[in-house]
Amino acid sequence: MTNPNSELIVDLKTKINRLVQMYQSLKSEVQLLEDERNRLTVQLEEAAREYSNLDERFNNLKLTKELVSSSDEAGDTKKRIGQIVREIDKCIALLNR
Repeated sequence: MTNPNSELIVDLKTKINRLVQMYQSLKSEVQLLEDERNRLTVQLEEAAREYSNLDERFNNLKLTKELVSSSDEAGDTKKRIGQIVREIDKCIALLNR
């Protein structure tokens, strides 16, 4: 017969070894998850910077478009005013005859 205490010790050692293995496994998993979190954090920061840059470029393009359309309208308005002035000059010339 074996000593009941020795069986208890063997059983306890087995359980401790299993716990140590589980701990090592969980420790490895935690490290993998931390690495993944760090990678995703960097990726999120890069995406936020890219979004910010694209948003700034978009706003610049909107402003440029507004300025260009204003310039086009101003040019058209100047042409129209020039035509009206020439017509008035013709009318004045006709009245002076």
